[in-house]
Amino acid sequence: MIQTTLAIAMSFAMLAAQPPQQGQQSEGVRQAQRLMREGKLDEALAAYKQELKATPNSLPALNGAGVTLDLMGKTSEARGYFSKAIEAAPTPQAKAGAQRAMAMSYAFDNDCKNTVKYEMLVNEHWVAEKNFYQQGEMLNEAARVCIEAGEFDTAERLYRSGTEAGLQEPNISAERKALWAFRLEHALARLAARRGQKEVAQKHVTAAKALLDSNAEMAKAQAVFFPYLAGYVALYTGDPHTARFQLSQANQNDPFINCLLGLAQEQLGDKAKAAEHFKKAYATTGHNPPAAFAKPFARKKLGLK
Repeated sequence: MIQTTLAIAMSFAMLAAQPPQQGQQSEGVRQAQRLMREGKLDEALAAYKQELKATPNSLPALNGAGVTLDLMGKTSEARGYFSKAIEAAPTPQAKAGAQRAMAMSYAFDNDCKNTVKYEMLVNEHWVAEKNFYQQGEMLNEAARVCIEAGEFDTAERLYRSGTEAGLQEPNISAERKALWAFRLEHALARLAARRGQKEVAQKHVTAAKALLDSNAEMAKAQAVFFPYLAGYVALYTGDPHTARFQLSQANQNDPFINCLLGLAQEQLGDKAKAAEHFKKAYATTGHNPPAAFAKPFARKKLGLK
């Protein structure tokens, strides 16, 4: 049996839930960000804390410290910083950004319920702004966490709600309509695979491919996500050879893809190759659904503390 993974399919344009920025950043924050990108998490955290001594309500420093702690596996401590960022946020948009970071913190714990709680708060901001596209994005992002947390019904409800919200966009283009249809087929295929419904999953894979073939403009940006879909479905329906082949055509810089490749290699008996993929996944410094899955999952696979 494949271990429970985390999630997949929010927006395939992938809005990374990175620390919300507020105004011009100080040199201390820029230094901390450089250290974090280099994987020097202890040093980055120290730099953020030093910045907060001088400016306790600095949103970049508060959120940066929280992100760093999530990457270190110290999620409970991270959420203290995100709570302060939410309280200190000077605008509704800044508050929504901090709430989204909090949602991702819970995603690092594979916590569907609390991820949804904070994503819905972010969604309320976009409802007030009448931004239907972003409403769809946030609902899909929450669903992406829930699917791999094993909350399949919740994930499906959120994916469908996200599609419905996105399609309410005034004067929506044919390309955008096709995009939402593709995302939903992508999600339904993965959900069917996780539910053990192989034939249903393949029908949705076929429908997703048909949507790509029928809308060239949409496919320009979204075709890259098809091998991920085909590989994911193959992995969870007992075909690791196809999974490995398809996933090798997907984004090799995506930590989630590397975890899936690692799982496929494990099933094929190649532990050394699997470890290579898990190591690459573990190196992520993102703060988004792929990273929220990859960091703790790869840490466990590699036997790291």
